[in-house]
Amino acid sequence: MLLFLITFQLMTAQVNKKTVTYKYGHNGMELIVTSKKETIIISTFNSKLELKEDIAEKVYNYYRDNKDNNCLSTGDTLIINGNNARVTGKCLVTKKGKLTAVEFYYEKIEWNSGLTEFYKKNFS
Repeated sequence: MLLFLITFQLMTAQVNKKTVTYKYGHNGMELIVTSKKETIIISTFNSKLELKEDIAEKVYNYYRDNKDNNCLSTGDTLIINGNNARVTGKCLVTKKGKLTAVEFYYEKIEWNSGLTEFYKKNFS
């Protein structure tokens, strides 16, 4: 009976939601995909170390799945559902010949734990 009560409490307990800002993140090229037709470079900015590879792969998948119907324009806000968090950010697409650069700038991270982080530009 005690085990049942503890389990019920854990299942119905509200997750503590907390919102914080962060100033520093990781920037860089995360993924390069080459084919005979083109080379696509996925870069992320203001990312968190534990998310950058997963989110970069999902940004590439979104770009690949939507590039033919022009759904992704430069400056669009994307919401990417990763394994550990939901990330909202701006996407910039630059094409030059066979080279396509897709840059994803993190703005908000909603962790599965309930924590929400907003990127705050450092203007010092």
